[in-house]
Amino acid sequence: MMTNKNPTTHAEEDPLAPTGLESMESLAENLGKADGEPDSQAARIAELEAELANSRDQTLRALAELENTRKRAQKDREEAGAYAISKFARDLLNVSDNLRRALEAVPVDLKDVDPRIPGLLTGVEATERELLAVFDRNGIRKIEPLDEKFDPNFHEVMFEAPVPGKAAGVVIQVVEAGYILKDRLLRAAKVGVSKAGASPGPEERLIDEQA
Repeated sequence: MMTNKNPTTHAEEDPLAPTGLESMESLAENLGKADGEPDSQAARIAELEAELANSRDQTLRALAELENTRKRAQKDREEAGAYAISKFARDLLNVSDNLRRALEAVPVDLKDVDPRIPGLLTGVEATERELLAVFDRNGIRKIEPLDEKFDPNFHEVMFEAPVPGKAAGVVIQVVEAGYILKDRLLRAAKVGVSKAGASPGPEERLIDEQA
């Protein structure tokens, strides 16, 4: 009767096979890695979204600045076109002033003495009218603020004088007319204004007495 010399009741253990403890640790480590991946992806997505928002903000700012630059350039071109004649117009103001002075310098009685005077005055008046018409066509307006309230933006005070019946700060004389080009002052009107403390006129004294 033959018998097995090396009977075995259990499978031989593989020395390279992991032990039960090692298998549990490996499984836990793999699970930890698997659990960490969603957090990493979410963080990366949040980072990319932040970069995208920053890029969008920078792009919008750049577009806004470009639009502002375009508008400024357009405004500069419009103003350059509108006010290009400022210097030329300012030089012509003296011509207008001299025409007016010439008309006012001729004595009234001289018109009857010399028959040539009325014709000369008519020519000067026609020249003045034509010059003012040219001014008007180019947006140049004359300022003659007689009896208006003094405005420091458009008027220059040459003198002050008490005038009965006039409130203080009213233009009582236009020494030299002013001019405006569109909405820009070319030359302030030189004026005289009423001074505060003027003695009351006859009508004002009568009102005071009746009161």
